[in-house]
Amino acid sequence: MTINEAQKQVDQWINTTGVRYFNELTNMAMLTEEVGEVARIVARKYGEQSFKESDKAVDLADEMADVLFVLICLANQTEIDLEKALVKNLAKKEIRDKTRHKNNPKLR
Repeated sequence: MTINEAQKQVDQWINTTGVRYFNELTNMAMLTEEVGEVARIVARKYGEQSFKESDKAVDLADEMADVLFVLICLANQTEIDLEKALVKNLAKKEIRDKTRHKNNPKLR
């Protein structure tokens, strides 16, 4: 699935099953909440915190998909073509960071 296809599929789901988009501020709060859930899992799986017994069945991939879903909702609401935006962003990084990371002694 391309990013454009994902944006169309999310829009279709919102307009049928979801009834309508939540407003942008609500979706921003939801995005923050979902990113927090990803952070919680990463802190416990790869960091120094431990899982509570009730949290052991969490699914990092599913939580990342929740982040992507809400991000796509925000992009759709604000009329942003995420595929174009990503291509443009990667081109910017290619120019700006061409040697920056390679020359960073902290990354060796």
